[in-house]
Amino acid sequence: MRTEIPAAPPFGQFQVRLAKLTACLNRATLPESVAVKSGEKIAHYVLGIDFGTLSGRALLVNTRTGEEVAWADHNYKSAVIEESLPGSKKRLKPLTALQDPADYIEVLHKAVPQVMRRAKAKPEQVLGIGVDFTSCTMLPTLADGTPLCSLKKWRNNSHAWVKLWKHHAAQPEANRINKVGSQRKEDFITAYGGKYSSEWFFAKILETVREAPGVYDAAERFIEAGDWLVWQLTGMEKRSLSAAGFKAMRVNRAKRGGWTYPGNVFFKTLNAKLANVVANKLESEIIALGSKAGELTHTMAKAMGLRAGTPVAAANIDAHAAVPACTVTDAGKLVMIMGTSTCHLLAAKREKPVEGICGVVQDGVIPGFWGYEAGQSGVGDVFAWYVQNGIPTEIGQAAKKSKQDIYQYLEAQAARLKPAESGLLALDWWNGNRSVLVDADLSGLLVGQTLATRPHEIYRALLEATAFGTRQIIEAFTSQGVGINELYACGGLAIKNPLMLQIYSDVTGRPIRIAASEQASALGAAMYGAVAAGVYSDISQAAKKMARVRRKIYRPNARRKKTYDLLYREYKRLHDQFGRDPNSSMKVLKKLRNQALGY
Repeated sequence: MRTEIPAAPPFGQFQVRLAKLTACLNRATLPESVAVKSGEKIAHYVLGIDFGTLSGRALLVNTRTGEEVAWADHNYKSAVIEESLPGSKKRLKPLTALQDPADYIEVLHKAVPQVMRRAKAKPEQVLGIGVDFTSCTMLPTLADGTPLCSLKKWRNNSHAWVKLWKHHAAQPEANRINKVGSQRKEDFITAYGGKYSSEWFFAKILETVREAPGVYDAAERFIEAGDWLVWQLTGMEKRSLSAAGFKAMRVNRAKRGGWTYPGNVFFKTLNAKLANVVANKLESEIIALGSKAGELTHTMAKAMGLRAGTPVAAANIDAHAAVPACTVTDAGKLVMIMGTSTCHLLAAKREKPVEGICGVVQDGVIPGFWGYEAGQSGVGDVFAWYVQNGIPTEIGQAAKKSKQDIYQYLEAQAARLKPAESGLLALDWWNGNRSVLVDADLSGLLVGQTLATRPHEIYRALLEATAFGTRQIIEAFTSQGVGINELYACGGLAIKNPLMLQIYSDVTGRPIRIAASEQASALGAAMYGAVAAGVYSDISQAAKKMARVRRKIYRPNARRKKTYDLLYREYKRLHDQFGRDPNSSMKVLKKLRNQALGY
């Protein structure tokens, strides 16, 4: 018998906002029952709910055709908390990136009813729900799922809040984990390509233990945000196999009895308080992708305008959900999910060690295959930084005069340049390096500027730098015998920036196919929702019916490829000079900066 988790105590902004939203929605009239004429076929849908860095979106998809019937986006009120906590003037330490979990609940309460209204859909037409979340995004909670940051006692402690994937302040803790893990020859070191990232789960927990032991003691659970959302939807705490494997050191080693976390001795070596961290603060049922985590509770159904008892799928990582939405359900096809950052996902028939990967997990991307993840921690963010901070006023005026936004204007100007024409070369590390160096202390670099350098030349150099970073990742795979036969891309950048995709094709020397959907992660989440609901037997069957790619294929130009090969050689030289030297100027500058800021 399924039981719902009782409501948390009515204090803190989280509960207040949740109560107000629920009360408002409870007063609204929910859709009436579907009236079906004799012999008339009723449309059935699945709902994909995609939680990104700045907003969450709901997508309603026809289960039979894959048609995206309606979608709605809802921005997070607090966005990314980087400077100071809400209501506080105290500056947060560098590289902090937090969020408010109440913003996630607002997505459920506002975006879902909105998409149902837009589609004119009835609750009983929705057969299943899938959820994906950007990862690793972690929060501490009480045993009933109440976020610590919603409690008055912990509201002003940054470690009680959600630590977003781009929270890189735990780099010293990641260094400690890697040192101890390497000394003890822990299995997760190999599974994570030689290094565990500051972005991942236990680096953030260790940071909490070191800097806020009271928060650690008060936290009865540490949990991925995606798993927490599924918990809120179903009233049942279950954890995704994918997130546990890719972010939380759970690796499959037959000689040690299958899927295991590191032992207590390892965690105790990191910090005495962590000796029993898995058993005390993490242990719960771990479920596979496409499995049913539970059913929608009456409370959440009423708030969302859906039917209680609707199946809810296991949570997925946002980038991972996009893979089947690109029609990819077998081995050898690298999918680039391109947005704020880029994730590179690949399915393979066997496990092999690859430098700088974010993990290799059996059944972790596509069931039946070993899933590999790599990535670049700054892509769209890099271009946005440049447009927001490096563009002269006259460029904005020229763009406006040409009836283009600044991105369109810069792209049009940059497209006129030949490779190497600007004399510029950049390292794409404005937000650190995820793969293959796995180091948040690294920073961006632009070489070759002169008094003649123009803004569109810099913009193109940044585009090229991210392409070189992707080529580095591809070569890390292929050099270890992990085959890549095709490239696929999805996400906002892939759809909106044709120059970027052509550069990627020229730099890698490979054709690139683009997902048809502009909401690939949400579509993939919906597809897994269809599997969990029993509409399709597995994700491959769902992809055949619901996923599409665009007709246009970006193909490499041989002449440009030859020039880019020469530029890439120089990129690799800079990459190793600045990225592999433990005493590089980048690290010295980062250390001096932190000292100047008092950290």
